[in-house]
Amino acid sequence: MASKEKEEAPVSAAAAEREEKARLALCAAGPHGDMELASVTIDDYSLELRDGDGFAGDNASRTAFRHMLDAWRTLYADMAGKDPLGDKPTRDISKQRLDEMLAKDGVAARAIEAASEDYAQQFAHVVLRFLQHKTWKGVERVIVGGGFHQSEVGERAIARAAGLVAEELKRKKKDPVELRLLHHHADEGGLIGWVHLAPPALLQSYDAILAVDIGGTNVRCGIVQTHLHSAPDMSRAEVLRREKWGHADDSPRRDELVDGIAGILEDLVEHARKKELSLAPFVGVACPGLVCEDGSLAGGTQNLPGNWESIRFHLPRDLCERLPTINGGRIQVCLHNDAVVQGLSELPFTQDVERWAVLTVGTGLGNASYTNRTPQKRPRR
Repeated sequence: MASKEKEEAPVSAAAAEREEKARLALCAAGPHGDMELASVTIDDYSLELRDGDGFAGDNASRTAFRHMLDAWRTLYADMAGKDPLGDKPTRDISKQRLDEMLAKDGVAARAIEAASEDYAQQFAHVVLRFLQHKTWKGVERVIVGGGFHQSEVGERAIARAAGLVAEELKRKKKDPVELRLLHHHADEGGLIGWVHLAPPALLQSYDAILAVDIGGTNVRCGIVQTHLHSAPDMSRAEVLRREKWGHADDSPRRDELVDGIAGILEDLVEHARKKELSLAPFVGVACPGLVCEDGSLAGGTQNLPGNWESIRFHLPRDLCERLPTINGGRIQVCLHNDAVVQGLSELPFTQDVERWAVLTVGTGLGNASYTNRTPQKRPRR
């Protein structure tokens, strides 16, 4: 007698909810904050070095430069009865406008030059402090990222700081350390770095990934094409399309910021579909702070809106819940520190040294240090 096949029982709402939660947990599982990569070890990041009553990095951020410029504006206004830069607050003066003022030979240019010199002195001091830390021992090159140097004012200040660092190391008879600007645009370095963190097997199967860079002032989201097959070292990776949201101007709550990021990513997924781009079901998210293996954040998020360290908040999971599918599959979200990711965008261009580091000048000062596993050493000059 033939056996009768059992009819499948309908899945209960509770079981469906459990299954969906399990899928979300898998998509947000990581690995997050990975420190051991195939070609490089991330030695440390988000160091907080004490300097007087505060932290050394606070004196070398973009915010610090603005305070220095404010001080010089006040001094010139007291002497001449007029602010050389006008009535607009420093925070509202664009980098482009500061460059225009600097190009003119006038009182405004002298005030900006004075602030730039103050900043260079502080930045050099901070670099030298970091070089004394055990996790920076043997660092041969420091990459300077962030948006500050992408202006004439910032570039001059960093160049001056590089000279001051070189002079001090020579005076102390220590090995030279090179300061070099990030190859990529600051809006793209924190996205491109994800090609070195995404699962290699996944990169082999797709042309591009999604990436997010969350800062205290702006959020950048983009589609990053790896060009893996023409450049296995990822040196040709590029941002095909990116969107930038100056969220600080809108003052969103924490969850509203996550909503906004999800909306931008949804638009990017649709753009990739229309362009028939093979997009991986993966989003790399870079943000300030200490990233735990489980995807939670354990400090360093003070420049972001709301409490990002709450046990009730889990950025990878909360973002997963808001994201669309790609070709019917859930998107995996991976989290790492923003300075680490921006530094990794430089990985193909640091293969001539063993130890290197990054400082990112933004709302705060991010930092990370690395050791290449198989460096191709260059002769010391």
